[in-house]
Amino acid sequence: VQLQASGGGLVQAGGSLRLSCVASVSIFSLNSMNWYRQAPGKQRELVGSISSGDNTYYADSVKGRFTISRDNAKKMMYLQMNSLKFEDAGIYYCNAVEIAPTYRVYWGQGTQVTVSS
Repeated sequence: VQLQASGGGLVQAGGSLRLSCVASVSIFSLNSMNWYRQAPGKQRELVGSISSGDNTYYADSVKGRFTISRDNAKKMMYLQMNSLKFEDAGIYYCNAVEIAPTYRVYWGQGTQVTVSS
């Protein structure tokens, strides 16, 4: 599975961005799809995830502001980011986990999000 993230850019604080992640194959069977981010000098952190059953999880820092969704037919996952803060800046990576028939983790390349004043 190859993943490609896009949609990053420069946005003012308080603004919105929508990130997209497209998969090279069907995402229907993927156990979960996830968004991570990494700010300069910091470890990569989980922003949120969506399961194959559309259950979602969000890090406390983004809860209420970010929304993850997936479109199985289009092989896409999205991250709608609203009310962006300076601390949301970083490189955002999409990730997918497959647990059957074998456990595998797939990573896409990152997309840069910059938040300005």
